[in-house]
Amino acid sequence: MPQSRRGGAAGPDNRLVEPLGAVLDRAPASWRGVVEAWRASDAGRRLIAAVEGRRLAGGMIYPANVLKALECTPRPAVRVVILGQDPYHGPGQAEGLAFSVPAGVRVPPSLRNILAELARDLGVRHAGVGHLGGWARQGVLLLNTALTVEDGQPGAHASWGWEALTDRVISAVAGDPGRRAFLLWGAHAQGKAPLIESVDGGRHLVLRANHPSPLSARRPPVPFLGCGHFGTVQRFLQDVGGESNTVDWST
Repeated sequence: MPQSRRGGAAGPDNRLVEPLGAVLDRAPASWRGVVEAWRASDAGRRLIAAVEGRRLAGGMIYPANVLKALECTPRPAVRVVILGQDPYHGPGQAEGLAFSVPAGVRVPPSLRNILAELARDLGVRHAGVGHLGGWARQGVLLLNTALTVEDGQPGAHASWGWEALTDRVISAVAGDPGRRAFLLWGAHAQGKAPLIESVDGGRHLVLRANHPSPLSARRPPVPFLGCGHFGTVQRFLQDVGGESNTVDWST
């Protein structure tokens, strides 16, 4: 088993070990226009320089696959968007999908509450334990608003410029034809609601609740535990596309 870069047992080595520009060069075709427009902007250039500076200085930056959410969920396939804040900051945890961890890695507390609410709401147990790739492959975009973090430093790269990219992603999805569900858990995610509502014309489903963190999952104004978002999304998808147009949340 690989050893943690902080001294204990860990999951897969998920450090960013190549230039960030090389990762961005592999942006999936359906998202490439969004990524390249951001990359050419002042915010994009500053972000790339800042992350590269930290990597070359020896910073342990996670995850290795920064664009995994976009790779797993092509733009035309998006049906549901779940917004996270930034990647997990422990060794072996972050894999580029919001709230998800690789198979075999211990489930973090926020994800435990997500899976508990899923079981309460729909009676569904998630077979993949902490890895949510099955959701992503069904059109659930698991997007963090900042796409990198440093070891042991939550929020380390927040406000560095990733938000300029992920805001473009959110706006693009909201502006595309069709109807989608947006799950905004916590104040940070809810702050993105204007990006959706400014272009959606009321056609999308926008759900709000507290963040699933144990610090807030049971608190008012809208406790996460008991919010019923999974069932509401299923009914919305059925209204949009028929009985079969649902997500298999067990995968």
